[in-house]
Amino acid sequence: MFDAIAPRYELINRLITFGLDANWRKTTLKSLGLPRGSRLLDLACGTGDFTRMATDAGFEVVGADLSIGMLSASKGSVRGVEADAAHLPFPDHTFDGLLCGYALRNFTDLEGAIAEMSRVLRPGGRLAILEVAAPKSRFLRFGYELWFNRCVPFLGGLLSDKNAYAYLPKSVAYLPERDGLLQLFRNNGFSGVNHHVILGGLSQRISATKHGVPQ
Repeated sequence: MFDAIAPRYELINRLITFGLDANWRKTTLKSLGLPRGSRLLDLACGTGDFTRMATDAGFEVVGADLSIGMLSASKGSVRGVEADAAHLPFPDHTFDGLLCGYALRNFTDLEGAIAEMSRVLRPGGRLAILEVAAPKSRFLRFGYELWFNRCVPFLGGLLSDKNAYAYLPKSVAYLPERDGLLQLFRNNGFSGVNHHVILGGLSQRISATKHGVPQ
């Protein structure tokens, strides 16, 4: 599915978020709090939005994604590797920081993927994750469901693949509830696990630090 939607993936992301996702990514990158030159992993990098942004900001970035179609659609602008998030091909403590944008709900082994995030980060390394959410406000929830469950599949059908863009809004159902999700990070070697609601709950950001003394 992701191979099929790769050619217009970034364009449709901009359209369905009214361009707001770019600013959300910038804020997520800043939340790492790491100096220029730090080594970052962009996990489930897709076509490389986060990777290019972090590279332009002076970081040394490697992208990883299971979809070869997504990596190919980056047109060589991303230093990427085809990999399963639950079985990453990197040695322990390889990276200073890790980014992940809108992918947790697509991991079939979510806890295994979080364990791998912990393994490849150095002690004291930082993690920042951007993910969809669902607003709690009844008013916002009505607009959210109308847009993402009806308009987004229609738009996706016009420009890409209708079935894929029917799945993507509904995939939020695969995420654990907030407390359970944050506990998965605590259980796998992270401390200072913080949760930030974005624009009333349209998205969410998770940040955390890998246990241990910084190297």
